[in-house]
Amino acid sequence: MQVRWYGQSSFALTGGGTRLFIDPFGDMSPLAARGWQWDYPAIEGAEADLLLVTHEHLDHNAVDVIGGDPLTIRSTAGTIDTPAGEVVAIASEHDAAAGTQRGPNTIFVLTLGGVRFAHFGDFGQAALREEQAEAIGFLDLLFLPVAGGPTIDAAEARAIVDRLAPRWVDPMHYRTERAPFLEEDAEPFLASFGDAVRRLGSPCFETGDLPDGDGPLAVVPAVP
Repeated sequence: MQVRWYGQSSFALTGGGTRLFIDPFGDMSPLAARGWQWDYPAIEGAEADLLLVTHEHLDHNAVDVIGGDPLTIRSTAGTIDTPAGEVVAIASEHDAAAGTQRGPNTIFVLTLGGVRFAHFGDFGQAALREEQAEAIGFLDLLFLPVAGGPTIDAAEARAIVDRLAPRWVDPMHYRTERAPFLEEDAEPFLASFGDAVRRLGSPCFETGDLPDGDGPLAVVPAVP
């Protein structure tokens, strides 16, 4: 499976002849009115067969920037048949107060190109509930927010890694030079992996090029 990071929580994934896009962002100028800097390049020329939106915030739900007339699944739970096969959409919350502060969030789980992965969107619960972990099951690759603030922080993210034990973990939604308003960068989370960190020179990677080790490997694409 090929993975391309566009910034924040936005990814294009290709495998098994299917193009998937998750959490696209569009016009982010409203952030400037709040004094927040957003310098990720605009998403242009991206097409998909399947488009997933984890929740309805402007840095995750710009479905209009994705071409190709994809089947779009946005902010819902259930088990859904799609061009990529079965998608398991798991209800969760964007905050630790049962969604009363920032609303609902969806964890998406599916297999693409033989790789089973989960994208956690803006997961903000204090901990993963047992029934959520059971619904997720085995994972090859985990996309997980790690910055604190509106989502889980480094320690909470590490607890989820330990609970799910994926082969690879791709941190997302953290502070970078292009999005300096977020609470933390990825380093506190990555420190928990010791030497099991692969820092890439590109925002793109192939899962077939990733090594397997005795425990999860943190994979860090270059900032777009």
